Amino acid sequence: MKRVIATLLLLSAPAQAQVSSTAAPVANSSGSVTNQAVMVTPSNKFENRYNGYTCQSTTLVISPFLSSTIGWAHPWEPYYDERIYSTVDLTGATDPEGNAIGDGEPDHPNRVISYRPVRTGQKYNYSLNSGITAQITIPLDRKAVRTCHAAAEKQVALLDAAIADRRLNYELTRLKTCASVMKDGVRFHPDSPYRTICADVILENPPGVLPPHTHLIPTSAKSSETSDAQQQTQEQSSSPESP
Repeated sequence: MKRVIATLLLLSAPAQAQVSSTAAPVANSSGSVTNQAVMVTPSNKFENRYNGYTCQSTTLVISPFLSSTIGWAHPWEPYYDERIYSTVDLTGATDPEGNAIGDGEPDHPNRVISYRPVRTGQKYNYSLNSGITAQITIPLDRKAVRTCHAAAEKQVALLDAAIADRRLNYELTRLKTCASVMKDGVRFHPDSPYRTICADVILENPPGVLPPHTHLIPTSAKSSETSDAQQQTQEQSSSPESP
């Protein structure tokens, strides 16, 4: 009976144990991400205007771009001094003979004995980006665009006709003016820069003006008869009733 009670007491008694485990891995990661965006803004459409008519057309916009960035840390410290503390453990416990020995902990844990330079890894960050953006603008109402183009073509035809009419008036005025001054026996000097204005105008025999002609003067009776016969022949040939 005593053995059973002792066994129950051993099983029901809490077990105490000293467990020491050092397993604490540390993983640190750092990074930076820079997002850059290029905004494409709608541009004006190309417009063609014809005397009050405005027609739009399809537009293609190509915009090259180049952007750069630079980043750095402040304050700039490529290295820093890491403190090295004292790990000397000479006192804190005694051996069986009463001599001072270490107890497993540094005697002066806050004492800095030296410094060690540690690289920080700071660096400049450069970024250079380039590219091309394209945008196409297409009118949706193609019927209105075609109608506007047809109206523009007719307007151009009307303008061409107006220019031709003014050209005709100019040429007729030039012809009449040049003929008038040529009748008066006036013309530009051959060295004048304006001599070509009437260069293509030809003055024919004007009405009421006799063309240059010659007459034969008889010297004897025979020659007088001959000249009369020639004159009569000339008059008959110049008469409109002659065949």
